[in-house]
Amino acid sequence: MKSLLFVLLGVSLTVTCWGVYGPILHKGQARLFTTAGGQTNDRLKPLICVGLSYFVVAIIVPIIILGGRGELTEGWSMGGITWSMLAGTAGALGALGIILALSSGGKPIYVMPLVFGCAPVIAVALSVLWGKDMDKPSPIFYAGLILVAAGAATVLVFQPKSHAHPPAKESPPAAKDSPPAAKDSPPEANAGEEAADDQPEG
Repeated sequence: MKSLLFVLLGVSLTVTCWGVYGPILHKGQARLFTTAGGQTNDRLKPLICVGLSYFVVAIIVPIIILGGRGELTEGWSMGGITWSMLAGTAGALGALGIILALSSGGKPIYVMPLVFGCAPVIAVALSVLWGKDMDKPSPIFYAGLILVAAGAATVLVFQPKSHAHPPAKESPPAAKDSPPAAKDSPPEANAGEEAADDQPEG
């Protein structure tokens, strides 16, 4: 019972983290792509950030835990290192594929279901191929795999369409305030000034 609990906890952790992976990565790409001049940067920049996260989570943390237990230098083998490195390479290439799909216009709403709908088919095929001590899967098992792949394809075909936003209307330029025109003096005042000038001096 305790082992089953840890299995469910591990599955829940993976489902949660991989579920938010695509949307979070898409937001990061949007902020790494756009420059001040409106141009796009290299698509590999998000992969560098993912690799740095892998370095912290997959290297530093295990070294601290294994070092604290005194197990860091024990149990290494060439076969285990080789297969584990291949697994890490496959994971990194998978991250690169998701980054390329999202940076080429793909949306997480259908890219991630396609990935996680079709990837189990490959995982099961390899497990059956390498699992010599396993029973032969039943036809219902294969029917379930077909349903998973069909569900991923259905997500792609019937994905929600994004609404195009209308272009923002430009506000008319504000009219410049013209300086007030000088008011002409009334004709009566001008006539009085001229009459005063015409009077002889006493």
